[in-house]
Amino acid sequence: MQTLPGMLADALKTPRERAFGERLGAPDWRYTSSTRMLDRAHGIAAAIRAAGIEGGQRIALIANNRVDWLAADFGILFAGCVVVPTFATMATDQIDYIFEDSETRLAFVETAEIAARLKAACPHAPRFVHFDGDGPDSLATFEASGAMAAADSSRIKSFYENVNPDDLAVLMYTSGTTGTPKGVMLTHANLVTDSYEAYKYGFSDILHDDPVISVLPFAHIYEHTDVLGFIQFGCSIHITQPEFFLDDVRSVRPLTMGLVPRIYERVLAAVIAKAKADGGLKAELVPWALGVGRDYMTAIADGKNLSFLVKIKYAVAQRLALSKIKPALGLDRVHVLVSGSAPLHRDIALTFAGFGVPICEGYGLTETSPVVSVNVQRSIRYGSVGKPIPTVSVKIADDGEILVKGPNVMKGYYHLPGEQPFTTDGWFMTGDIGRLDADGYLYVTDRKKELIKTSGGKFVAPARVEAAIKRSIYVGQVFVLGDGRPHPIALVAPNWELIRRDFSIGAEVASEQIAARGDVCDFLQREVAANTADLATFEQVRKIAVLPRDLTIEAGELSPTLKVKRRVVEREFAALVDAAYAQASAA
Repeated sequence: MQTLPGMLADALKTPRERAFGERLGAPDWRYTSSTRMLDRAHGIAAAIRAAGIEGGQRIALIANNRVDWLAADFGILFAGCVVVPTFATMATDQIDYIFEDSETRLAFVETAEIAARLKAACPHAPRFVHFDGDGPDSLATFEASGAMAAADSSRIKSFYENVNPDDLAVLMYTSGTTGTPKGVMLTHANLVTDSYEAYKYGFSDILHDDPVISVLPFAHIYEHTDVLGFIQFGCSIHITQPEFFLDDVRSVRPLTMGLVPRIYERVLAAVIAKAKADGGLKAELVPWALGVGRDYMTAIADGKNLSFLVKIKYAVAQRLALSKIKPALGLDRVHVLVSGSAPLHRDIALTFAGFGVPICEGYGLTETSPVVSVNVQRSIRYGSVGKPIPTVSVKIADDGEILVKGPNVMKGYYHLPGEQPFTTDGWFMTGDIGRLDADGYLYVTDRKKELIKTSGGKFVAPARVEAAIKRSIYVGQVFVLGDGRPHPIALVAPNWELIRRDFSIGAEVASEQIAARGDVCDFLQREVAANTADLATFEQVRKIAVLPRDLTIEAGELSPTLKVKRRVVEREFAALVDAAYAQASAA
């Protein structure tokens, strides 16, 4: 079993001119070759050790995605040190907690200004190196200081040759949706094994030098492992950020990428919004064609016989609209897309399948490096998260909790000996509720601690209801609650852009005023009712409340991975919730 620096050294020594690309809004892609990346990582490693930092000590990375992030990440590993990936959007008090808990010795950040702000706000701040600009604490200066030593490859190897596969490689802190972040201890064996096995299982038809897109944060275990897999198999990785995503996809025309459900939802909303903005026949044709494609693929997925009329409608939809969507989005070369991190509604996946883009949903956690299971293109079972990858075992506990065992499972939580989530016989307790079907496909229904129990004694999975509601292109964010109440309700932040356009509301009108409009509230109520009509009666949302603004990371309502902090939102909007229930009772 290799360690991460051993794997990276083997993968990067083969010359590939377009190994890593970025443009970040620039007209052209700027590429870093595999050998240049290896040289950079060696230089950073030598500089780290020259700074007096010893093997096994922790070094943080706090920045948005870029080639420099990967160079620093790899440099930390070549130095024999431990990477502490940290979200750039995380609150400073949580960053300081991570500095203290991990005993961070050095932190890479984007700018000198960010370094100064963190130094002032964090009592436990380490030394900082910033990516942009120059000066004694810049990455350019730091990297150059180690460049000469890095020329001696045997010296670099001496930094990590005594590192073992079971040693700590990455200390990744969970998002803290319910409290203080927990440090997840991931070993070299965890990450090398999971990235290789998940890639081989899920991306078997992606070949050497094939172009892929990377958009999710490297600080998230999902993308962290994706990139390791892409590197092992020699892909050409194009790094982008959300604001450039659609343009960069059209430019690269990738063969695959790993995304989260919200991106798929926004892509569909953008397709429909553009059609409506173009007006004329297209405004009606595109939404109709997407619906026909979804229904056609649903019938196939459910094993139903296709009538002659359904086949004709689908052929017409393909000819007039569906065949044009893939190239317009830059997805004409896609083999398969992957979805993870949150539940993807079956209808969204089947709508993409309708215009020829298969989405394979998977499942994992930070604690499992992360991949536990994933669908594969040749045998997608829509609605499931696929079968466990070959090295991983899954079973369901008596109370429905998903239990996992395999080489991908973490060593444990750092500094928390009393909070280790393992059964007495060594199974990792995920905290998720699910089931395995007769063919071994895994279905995840909800978080164990987030199930709602109504006053009538019915259990409701909020994630299931939220996924159904988010099928509406007019819904931006949704939060379902109702524990101890007679029925669930939903807090909805609309897709403000679409609402403004369709209701002819000017940019000068504040979101709070839009949320108070009766016609907007009634419209969104109908959208929610329509999209939850196929749920059980006790799951259906009878009343909504429109949020006056989007939930944000800055307000403490979302984690850096955009998961809703349920207790915070319930407390922040308690008056809105009470008013919604009062209106429902009076109706």
